[in-house]
Amino acid sequence: MNPIRVLIIDDHTLFRSGIKLLLERQAGFEVAGEAGDGLEGVKRAKQLKPDVVLLDLHMPDTSGLEVISLLQEEVPSAQIIMLTVSEDAEDLLEALRAGARGYLLKNIETDFLLASIRQAAAGESVMSPQMARKLADAMRSPRKDNSDVSPAKLSPRELEVILLLARGAGNKEIARVLDLSESTVKIHVQGILRKLNLSSRVQAAVYAIEHGIAPATH
Repeated sequence: MNPIRVLIIDDHTLFRSGIKLLLERQAGFEVAGEAGDGLEGVKRAKQLKPDVVLLDLHMPDTSGLEVISLLQEEVPSAQIIMLTVSEDAEDLLEALRAGARGYLLKNIETDFLLASIRQAAAGESVMSPQMARKLADAMRSPRKDNSDVSPAKLSPRELEVILLLARGAGNKEIARVLDLSESTVKIHVQGILRKLNLSSRVQAAVYAIEHGIAPATH
């Protein structure tokens, strides 16, 4: 049986080295390569065609969310696991929406990480237990009533932003597409949520689809 080939993308050298050493000591795993930033990681993934990519969420040059999109375009066969310190439910939802196969916190036990890599390689979804609880809480949270809130309340620029939100774009990508600064995009997103009586970017994306601003995805 072929080993599971893993690519590690993380800007912390010591963390990459630790994960690499851990995997190299285990039967059934092979470290295909590593990268210290997102764009280099995508380049390495194209060359190496790994089975699983362990990807950090917050990196200086490119966000993990953007890297997910690039990896799905360039290496669609690779299963992506976010390996991060972020316990933010919104980060979790955005990562899953972008196409991550799993979301693990960096404080997980070794056995859980190894089992998760095996599961992801087999096409299964994986998640740290505390993040699974947060996802369940987010799904159970009652949606605010915005049925009578019209999209006409949004400015032309806000309509452009919410359309990109519905397509799964992060702030950095929206800023690039609309030629805005990230801080300006954040202000627009906050304005959209306030005007539409919403509490998250995910709810805004759903609103855009339900109200015909963005086409439904299949």
